[in-house]
Amino acid sequence: MSELELTINRKIAAPREKVFAAWLSAETLAKFMRTPTGGNEPSRVSADAVKGGRFSIVMLANDREIPHAGTYLEIDPYSRLSFTWESPYSVDDSVVTIDLAAIDANTTEITLRQVKFRSEEARLGHIGGWNAILNNFEEAIA
Repeated sequence: MSELELTINRKIAAPREKVFAAWLSAETLAKFMRTPTGGNEPSRVSADAVKGGRFSIVMLANDREIPHAGTYLEIDPYSRLSFTWESPYSVDDSVVTIDLAAIDANTTEITLRQVKFRSEEARLGHIGGWNAILNNFEEAIA
């Protein structure tokens, strides 16, 4: 296991409250938490969006299903969300933290940070995956 990490910053044209709510809504998660190679089919998502609650995301990639899951560690309304990230491509104690900052009333900066990867190759794959997810995110909440 490695202590590798990644950080991605993105400005989203939406109010911080709307951006925050989208990360906790199973319906919205299904729209943007898709694999970059799977097309436009929504994922199957369930989410118990409370501290200690669990979520499950099954991304569809062509004829494969890629399961993801995690536990919400921190839910600080409109500013921070933290959860474990369990997938076939990550280590069990990987954690994702999303910080939100209002740039103005209709623009939010997302800082997404993930820690702990098996290898540099896994980290690079997650950078591509999270960037694709954030691209989907902008479309999903538009």
